[in-house]
Amino acid sequence: MHTLPTVVPLLTRRQAADFLGVKPQTLAVWHSVGRYDLPTVKVGRSARYRIADLETFCEQRTRRHSGEAL
Repeated sequence: MHTLPTVVPLLTRRQAADFLGVKPQTLAVWHSVGRYDLPTVKVGRSARYRIADLETFCEQRTRRHSGEAL
């Protein structure tokens, strides 16, 4: 019996922006200038985002106090 691979839902730019609390245009700028290492999945002409990548992005930017280095 064959098992199907786990399906990873992909978020649109708008959904990813809502998740992060920023505007979709902000994500577009970050992507175009390479500001952050936030992976995208290209589907045709659209950029999609994995929830796991967005969670990792947030975790990497979580600090315990304001003096902690990035």
